[in-house]
Amino acid sequence: MRIAVTHSTVYRYANAVFLEPHTFRLRPRLDGSVRLLDYTLDISPAPAGRTEFLDQDGNAAVEAWFSEPLEVLTVRSSFQVETLRENPFDYILSSAGAASLPPEYGEPLRAALGPHLAVEGLAGPVREFAGWVNRRAGGQTAAFLTTLNGFLYESFGHVIRGEGLPYPPEVTLRTREGTCRDLAVLFCAACRVAGIAARFVSGYEREAATQPQAYMHAWAEAYLPGGGWRGYDPTQGLAVSQSHVAVAAAADPSLAAPITGTYRGAAPAKMEFAIELGVKEKEDFSHG
Repeated sequence: MRIAVTHSTVYRYANAVFLEPHTFRLRPRLDGSVRLLDYTLDISPAPAGRTEFLDQDGNAAVEAWFSEPLEVLTVRSSFQVETLRENPFDYILSSAGAASLPPEYGEPLRAALGPHLAVEGLAGPVREFAGWVNRRAGGQTAAFLTTLNGFLYESFGHVIRGEGLPYPPEVTLRTREGTCRDLAVLFCAACRVAGIAARFVSGYEREAATQPQAYMHAWAEAYLPGGGWRGYDPTQGLAVSQSHVAVAAAADPSLAAPITGTYRGAAPAKMEFAIELGVKEKEDFSHG
């Protein structure tokens, strides 16, 4: 499947402000399941300088810095990709110890996955919830992921909240509703309690981006020996395959944000954005 996305974000300020350096994570992630065909990132007004780099989690990023005050900042990213993974379960667990909970991560892998296994600060109800899912799944890793994903999809309401960080997992668990990013955070928290390394992912998903009010999307990934990072989308109740395009992933959602930065000045900021997404089978795909 080939997917084309145009994503425009506009920040408006009541008065001219000075922007501190900004980080942009909008380039599609290339992980063997996605082929990048075209990509551009336009920033207006043009920054004084910009550099491309890999961030702490290996996400492709751009750092831009500015020298003049401005009242409007416009960011426009556009890309075309071909998604290649038709079967999200095209792997086998590479060790018997990975099949049951908690999965066995040998060293030095376990040390590298440390941030994705951290459970410090998770409230009692989240731990109890993970234990309940574990019992329903019979203590099996694959069944835990499927059961958790299905339960969050079927039993939690989905709401839209255009701005702000995800809510803590205990809040989403208590209210039984959340945005895609809230559900992804709760999914990751339950996985970590069960001993499964998990991380937060931001990007685009076909159905979410074609709604009347389109947004970027968020989901979770679990690390499985033999399969690597595998995506689960509790908002859609799906294992991730062809309809998702990731742009960034991290243990902490704030480190996977598409745009981060601050400004100096007293002016309030207003953000406007628009997403255009097209999906065509590769035989008759055209873009222009």
